[in-house]
Amino acid sequence: MDETTATRPPLTRSLGGFQVFAISFAFISVVVGVFATYGEMLQTSGPLGVWLWVVVGAGQTLVALVVAQFAARIALSGSSYQWASRLASPRVGWFFGWLSFWFLAIAVVAIANALASQAVMPLLGMDADEDVARWLTLVILAVQAILVVVSTRLLGMVTSAAVAVELAIVAVLVVVLLVVALVTGTVHPQNLVSRGVAEADPQYFALGGGLMAGMLMGLTTLVGFDSAANLAEEAKDPYRAVPRAIVGSVVAAAVAGFAFLLTLTVSIQDVAAVTSDPSPVAAIIRGQLGPVWELILLAGIAFSMFGAGTVVLAAAARQAFAMARDGRFPASRLIGRVDARTRTPIFATLLIVAIGCVLMIALPGEALLQLIIGSTILPALIYAGVVVLYLAVRRRLERRTGGFSLGRAEVPVAVAALVWIALALLALVTPGDALVPVLIVVGLIAVGGVYFLVLLRLRPGVMDEQPGADDEVSRAGTP
Repeated sequence: MDETTATRPPLTRSLGGFQVFAISFAFISVVVGVFATYGEMLQTSGPLGVWLWVVVGAGQTLVALVVAQFAARIALSGSSYQWASRLASPRVGWFFGWLSFWFLAIAVVAIANALASQAVMPLLGMDADEDVARWLTLVILAVQAILVVVSTRLLGMVTSAAVAVELAIVAVLVVVLLVVALVTGTVHPQNLVSRGVAEADPQYFALGGGLMAGMLMGLTTLVGFDSAANLAEEAKDPYRAVPRAIVGSVVAAAVAGFAFLLTLTVSIQDVAAVTSDPSPVAAIIRGQLGPVWELILLAGIAFSMFGAGTVVLAAAARQAFAMARDGRFPASRLIGRVDARTRTPIFATLLIVAIGCVLMIALPGEALLQLIIGSTILPALIYAGVVVLYLAVRRRLERRTGGFSLGRAEVPVAVAALVWIALALLALVTPGDALVPVLIVVGLIAVGGVYFLVLLRLRPGVMDEQPGADDEVSRAGTP
């Protein structure tokens, strides 16, 4: 066994069923996704694009059902990295882990930056300023990191509170906005069939055109439901709690998000003005409810976004930790440590913050935006790999008594999920402005390939077998 896999303090199982659900739901975070991408949807597909949320919600639910099949059988930090390493080969698993790590690491920065620019700055009455937003992003990352390393139990409590606040905000906004719009006669159901500023787009219905681009809001929001599997080693009764959290979170987010989007859209009084506003959701709330309600709701939204970002940071740290524990990540001896007092991977958490600092300081605005857009392609690639892996190894997976299972529906669901992912990838890579994001993804894969070859040369035995597989995990299936 490699020195990096030697005996060390274990992670603590301190997360209950609702807290595991809250982690997945907070990662998805309807509030974060809508705040960050609603304006882009209005610009590309117009208000009509809200109906694409239903399509994406159905497709992502299919993927979640397949992911839950794995989570019901292998409960280890690292999710797809662990599943592929144990059921295909460590070499295949390594690439799953590499892509997952970069998706999570970039998502941490994207959420923190959205929190700073879309919620905190409007809440404090600050004018849009990219430099200020970047410094606020670094402060937010530092506070989130402190929370993540202090205690997993505290992380679960804060996440549960953030989810409760988010659900309350969605419920209040749906009810209050509708009531106010109806009473004042400012409800506009015709917005639901309007293209808005995209009315004159000649490529609206073309491949990669405005309508298809409207799918990006759902595709960038309804992801990360597998984050519960990344904290499986810290969950109580993980073989039941984690699969339920994965499926339940994506269904709940899809339903709540659609209600939220419908209400926002019919509440728009001036589509062109809202579309051009730097924070369109805040503009809708302000236009219907006034500045006081805007501030109250923005405060709650900011807290929800903070909780979501904290969960993503924790998941990213666990991904790095899982690979480092097996000796397959840069600085493995350091990143693979669990602190004896807090029982959390402190150095893995600090690594994510360091990456955030580099991205915020080194990348200009347009380059950072392209990197974030490129990261939306990564989960689609990861989920495609997971579904293909499941179809290849499903006969070797042990059926756990009382555990989550699709039964006879497993193959039809997996095939339908694969078809959906192909459609989603088409929507992500065909827009005219997708070339740079695609090249970024190719670059991340290429860098990973180089490191993979270096790792094989310097430590030739590191990919021979999956270390640390206890009897329970081994029964899930071996190559």
